[in-house]
Amino acid sequence: MTVTIAIAGKGGTGKTSISAMLIKLLSERGSVLAIDADPASNLHMALGLPLEDTIGGVREGMLDRKAVESTGIPKPDYLDMKIREAVVESQNIDLLAMGRPEGPGCYCAANNWIRRTIDRIADNYDYVVIDNEAGMEHISRQTTRDVDVLILASDPSIRGITTAARTSELIGEMRTHVERIVLVVNRLRDGLPPAIERAIADAGMELIAAIPEDGAVGDLDTEGRPLIDMPQDSPMRRGVNDIARKLNLI
Repeated sequence: MTVTIAIAGKGGTGKTSISAMLIKLLSERGSVLAIDADPASNLHMALGLPLEDTIGGVREGMLDRKAVESTGIPKPDYLDMKIREAVVESQNIDLLAMGRPEGPGCYCAANNWIRRTIDRIADNYDYVVIDNEAGMEHISRQTTRDVDVLILASDPSIRGITTAARTSELIGEMRTHVERIVLVVNRLRDGLPPAIERAIADAGMELIAAIPEDGAVGDLDTEGRPLIDMPQDSPMRRGVNDIARKLNLI
């Protein structure tokens, strides 16, 4: 059975770093489909993979009705083919980027087709890891599948914890099912501040990991190297290992 993990949180909390390291860790135990659901589409760089097309690009291409109809292929089958062509393949890690948000026009039918295709693709993997944008648009629109674990990333600030708590509350209003929601506080400098501990307790959130600020992340970004090249003893790598153990993923 495929295990689906999503990572979300406000900008600047290290969502992509956590996603990349978790993907790398899980790829050592099985096959992983990495879904980049952030319009910025940075996950491929963190994983050291190329990126040529996105779901957004495929969906926009569907607006050219003459080009689609000229193929003689039914629209759902054409979309299925194009999405599969957009998957970037590598050893134990494949990547699918959602790309830019929707433009003008109706995408309801296309989104339903996209959901079904992604579900069929994802069923071939041991793990699916979704790096979300802050607004979690693709989960709320059900263009990505139901989630076993939602990891909410926050920095050590009241605003970050408040954003995570509100996101957790919004999950109940979505049609997408989320089995478990946990919190990760990232980029700590001197441990977890008491005010942050109180805010987490008041929000009733499950804190699963507190990760110290990791200079290796900035160093790799500066050098243009994949984040998965992070040293084995780096705080980020150790923190993600701790998350995976506590979630019984390893």
